[in-house]
Amino acid sequence: MSHLPTPTLRPGGLVDQFGRTARDLRVSVTDRCNLRCTYCMPAEGLPWMPKAEMLTDEEMLRVIGLFVRDGVTQVRLTGGEPLLRRSLVALVEGIARLDPRPRIAMTTNGVGLERVADRLVAAGLDRVNISLDTIDAETFTRLTRRDRLDDVESGLAKAAAAGLTPVKVNAVAMRGVNDTDVADLLAWCLERGYELRFIEQMPLDAQHAWDRQDMVTAAEIRQRLSERYTLTPLPAADRGSAPAERFLVDGGPAAVGIIASVTAAFCAACDRTRLTADGQVRNCLFSRTETDLRTPMRDGATDDDLLDLMRGEMWRKRRGHGIGEPDFVQPDRPMSAIGG
Repeated sequence: MSHLPTPTLRPGGLVDQFGRTARDLRVSVTDRCNLRCTYCMPAEGLPWMPKAEMLTDEEMLRVIGLFVRDGVTQVRLTGGEPLLRRSLVALVEGIARLDPRPRIAMTTNGVGLERVADRLVAAGLDRVNISLDTIDAETFTRLTRRDRLDDVESGLAKAAAAGLTPVKVNAVAMRGVNDTDVADLLAWCLERGYELRFIEQMPLDAQHAWDRQDMVTAAEIRQRLSERYTLTPLPAADRGSAPAERFLVDGGPAAVGIIASVTAAFCAACDRTRLTADGQVRNCLFSRTETDLRTPMRDGATDDDLLDLMRGEMWRKRRGHGIGEPDFVQPDRPMSAIGG
């Protein structure tokens, strides 16, 4: 696990005991999704959150505003699939009106993005990441259990045309599914000007079937790509708190990223915190606990009351996510309910 300093006494702000400060807020705006990716959820889907349990736009904007007031500089909207929240454009507009205005990004599967990209840009969306694990239509359909590859490709093209650049593509390499095709996906992205980032598969599936022995590692992905391309590591100093190690492809200027979430965790530099669609603050993707903001907010809590709860949750953040340690237990919530 990455070395972190010894805990200190708790100060104010979104800091933890190891000197990290939250600047990046991930907001899950819905747990619903229109794909059924095999590594995320079962074919029949999951029980969705009742609407009454989800934060309203006003509640979500209030909490996001408090995070921004306490130092958050980027807000990333996630899901589930964020495009399924009908009020998404209005939510982006509300975030863009905050002072100071944070950078606004979104992670999406791209299905339906073509229809709404222009409105999202006008509302204030700055950038987008689109999840795409394969460009093979048959593999895509088998993996997502939906025949929607054309829609994702259209969403990517529209994102680039609308100015949501750099358009980034997130991909998970899975053994026996798409691991032999990673160089093909990179070639496809290079041709279209998208920046590809491979992410090691993490234990966040609803089925709790993840097995580290089956995971395609960052080292394997790099080796596969190097069979076709010359990868030159970019300086580590340029990375900051970003999770991806980036490489120039054949001398650049194009680059590819690899996120070794499991084999080379970046916990020491983590600056993220999370808000779920039902109003829970989580200090880590793999946290086993969370702090409820929805109930006290609906019971009349003041902004200072909520800030105290948020800061307390951040202060309890662990040294690292603990994957691979004997006491590691996968979170009860799947990725679709936590937010990417």
